[in-house]
This record gives sequence, C-alpha cells and structure tokens, in this order.
Amino acid sequence: MSNNIYDTANQLEKDLRETDAYVALKAAYDAVKANPEANEMFQEFQGIQVKLQQKQMSGEEILEEEIKEAQEMAMKTGENETIKNLMEAEQKLSLLIDDINRIIMSPIQELYQGQ
Repeated sequence: MSNNIYDTANQLEKDLRETDAYVALKAAYDAVKANPEANEMFQEFQGIQVKLQQKQMSGEEILEEEIKEAQEMAMKTGENETIKNLMEAEQKLSLLIDDINRIIMSPIQELYQGQ
C-alpha cells in the first residue's frame, strides 16, 4: 500500500474544512462570537453542558434543579436566532461526520457481521 492511512486521514481533515457544512458552521460560530449577548449565552450554555457531562461521566447524580437549569437554558438559547443558526449548522456537520464514520467503520462492521 503506497498511501499511508494517516496521509488519507490528514487529507480528509483538509477536505472536511472545505465542505459547505463546515464553512456554514464556521460562519455561524463567528456570528455568535461577534454578538456579545449571543456569545455570553452560548458560553453559559456550554458551561452547563460540560458540568452535566462531567457529573454523568464520574457517576455523580444529576440533580433535578440542574436538569431544570439545563432545559431552561436550552430553551433560552433556542430562541436566540444567532445561536439557533449555530446549532442547526452543528447538526448538519454532525450528519456529515456520521456518514463518514459509517464509511470508515464499514470494514469492521462487515467483519463482525460475517460478510
């Protein structure tokens, strides 16, 4: 095999940056950063998400008030058009990455499925 798999992975990374989905995500993120209100709200939302993920990963119980806080913040951020655009762009890029992951993992899936 003349092509190193890491060269292929690095090329995939470069190609991903040129996709419409990534370009849209970058533009949406730049718009959030340029809007002080949206940026502050987004940073707060991310902080809540990280805190809950860390608690979940460490096996700590997530309190009802923390769930309520996260839900309220999610609703609030969803009402902000700039953040809403960012979240939609994230979803589109995530779908693309899921498709790429399925392709990459297909040899392993075929191996275990006996195909």
